[in-house]
Amino acid sequence: MAPIRDPNTLSNYDAWRTRHTTANLKIDFTDKCLRGSVILELESQTDKASKEIILDSSYVAVSSIKLNSAPSTWETKARTEPNGSPVHIAVPEGAAKGEVVKVEIELATTDKCTALQWLTPAQTSNKAAPFMFSQCQAIHARSLFPCQDTPDVKSTYDFNITSPYVVVASGVPVPNETKDLGEEKLYKFQQKVPIPSYLFALSSGDIASAPVGKRSCVCTGPNELKESQWELEGDMDKFLEAAEKIVFPYRWGEYNVLVLPPSFPYGGMENPIFTFATPTIISGDKQNIDVIAHELAHSWSGNLVTSCSWEHFWLNEGWTMYLERRILASIHGGDAHFDFSAIRGWKALEEAIKEYGEDHEFTKLCISHKGIDPDDAFSTVPYEKGFHFVWSLDRLVGRENFDKFIPHYFGKWSNKSLDSYEFKDTFLEFFSAPEYSDLKDKIASIDWEGRFHSTGLPPKPEFDTSLADVCYELAEKWKSKDFTPSPSDVSSWTGNQVLVFLNAVQDFEEPLTVEQSQALGKVYGLSESKNAELKAAYYHIAMRSKDASAYQGVADLLGEVGRMKFVRPLYRGLNKVDRELALKTFEKNREFYHPICRQMVEKDLGVAEAAKSS
Repeated sequence: MAPIRDPNTLSNYDAWRTRHTTANLKIDFTDKCLRGSVILELESQTDKASKEIILDSSYVAVSSIKLNSAPSTWETKARTEPNGSPVHIAVPEGAAKGEVVKVEIELATTDKCTALQWLTPAQTSNKAAPFMFSQCQAIHARSLFPCQDTPDVKSTYDFNITSPYVVVASGVPVPNETKDLGEEKLYKFQQKVPIPSYLFALSSGDIASAPVGKRSCVCTGPNELKESQWELEGDMDKFLEAAEKIVFPYRWGEYNVLVLPPSFPYGGMENPIFTFATPTIISGDKQNIDVIAHELAHSWSGNLVTSCSWEHFWLNEGWTMYLERRILASIHGGDAHFDFSAIRGWKALEEAIKEYGEDHEFTKLCISHKGIDPDDAFSTVPYEKGFHFVWSLDRLVGRENFDKFIPHYFGKWSNKSLDSYEFKDTFLEFFSAPEYSDLKDKIASIDWEGRFHSTGLPPKPEFDTSLADVCYELAEKWKSKDFTPSPSDVSSWTGNQVLVFLNAVQDFEEPLTVEQSQALGKVYGLSESKNAELKAAYYHIAMRSKDASAYQGVADLLGEVGRMKFVRPLYRGLNKVDRELALKTFEKNREFYHPICRQMVEKDLGVAEAAKSS
């Protein structure tokens, strides 16, 4: 019997493991809830030793539970933060090892569900229909239905979803199975590759679709479809082919993208079959679609091979950053692009560690999550610090050797979950083969414990700065109060080069003057840009310059985007220069934000306790 190694679950998955899940759910836009039944097929891990099944739940209204089609004795226990209210289901006779029992749960979500966001027609672009979407990472699937809500358990899925509007789910649509039910339709999806609960995903609304590749389509609101198709077509096949050359063939069938409304809190969520993506990637200049390379890379790292708990989240995200950069280097032609992306990432890592403090627990690669909500520990650290560890291993053994390890690692752990030490063992075992004997001393020098448990920044590598040098040179010119900028300074640059330039300006010991800040925004078109990355970076410079004329622009942007990458730092910056406007802006837009984003901003602004008591 394998031990429980995830502190963020109350389930007894050491005794029972979910093998298949069937979700029979109706999307009720009137009451803003999901209702119906979920059937869990659980395999006994003991020989009749366990007499109860314990599932995670959080604010779910459970009306009945059947065990093997018969009424059962069950109880929802008292809530404990951050892990919720466990549901205990009696199995009086236990079950023989390997025996599968069926648990059927009748339920409805409640208004305290943290996994769903409901938008009124007025909150959508064409105002034609309401919209809903889910976001289950990290531990929010338990607010949809009782389950073993841990990345250490994987299940196949059947989705039978009823809605008056088009439905998208993290499964492959079953051909010719959509049924008309009067004003509603039944949509069926299957996920035959086992996935953890955090990858369960649903969305429904006025959704249109268009092809963007041989294996891909984009889905979004009708008003956004044409520009979304333009932004993505031509690149999806390239991304897929590049990834497959690095690892091995894509195993999920289709790879599609659902571009969500602006309140989506992340850049992308790697839900299988349908990546859920922020509309900030649709910037009209193809400058922000690197997000797609990242989410696609998750099809191997995270979705196929998964960290066993959020304590080892870097295994998902560090590997994904590495694969993303390999994909981009392959497409754009050379390692200079790999390093250019890594330079941007290093800047983000420096900022995250500065925000926490270099000795903070959350700056470690492996973070203890006992009593901690994974959302509170979420940051750039597992992404970029994890990337630097993976990249250091690549450089240590050499690219040719590391490229042989990549498919071995993903093949060995496909459809499984692992911790950092199992990764270490896999690496050491692979490179203990006789043909790698010349690497013995190098591999013995790896400080595994230091890499896993040290706080602060990792060792900084030597970057190829060839694509960034021009950005730094322009930034140097801006240190002079006499510099006269021209639109031609940046007219031939990519959006990411402009971003590196802006990041360098942000790092000036002495901020720009108000006059310089205003010239920066006006001459380079930043204050009017449709690219949220550039606009947000510019506003951070303006706030540091105490340019009060930009504060309302910050507030306006905070009412247009819900992506936490932008929202949280902008609120923190605005709070420092104009707390009254920050609080007023948050109050105005709080219902626009996803529940996860809303909770995090409340903490950032120091109003979380007030929100709880209201």
